[in-house]
Amino acid sequence: MLSVNRLDQADARLLIDGAAEKAREIGVPMCIAIVDESGNLVAFERMDGGKVTSITIAQDKAYTAAAARKATHEYNQACVPGNLVFGIHTSMGGRLCVVGGGLPVAVNGQVVGGIGLSSGTPQQDMECAQAGIDHFQTHRA
Repeated sequence: MLSVNRLDQADARLLIDGAAEKAREIGVPMCIAIVDESGNLVAFERMDGGKVTSITIAQDKAYTAAAARKATHEYNQACVPGNLVFGIHTSMGGRLCVVGGGLPVAVNGQVVGGIGLSSGTPQQDMECAQAGIDHFQTHRA
């Protein structure tokens, strides 16, 4: 039998708060998705002004990061013509996202969920996702 560690609502709030704080700092309203270790949505926030198209993208970034246990930008770097992984973004009904902004959330070396952000550039999304993780790691009980 397996024991599974999973993000709860308090954890998700910490992740969202840290990401949203960074988004406000850089002046880009974001869509922020938090998923559990299996990629299922735990919490979502669309900041005032977050793009409508970014609702789904943020969730897919979080899903990819948690379920694949890999940052979405790492897939992006590998998903180029000629590499064996090229085309992976078309799998799973297109749900696997290779755009930067999705990061796995780990506790004690174990992936317990994912965070995905969308509405800025991939670099801005990545910075805000990392800020969410940093806030979570600093403030979790």
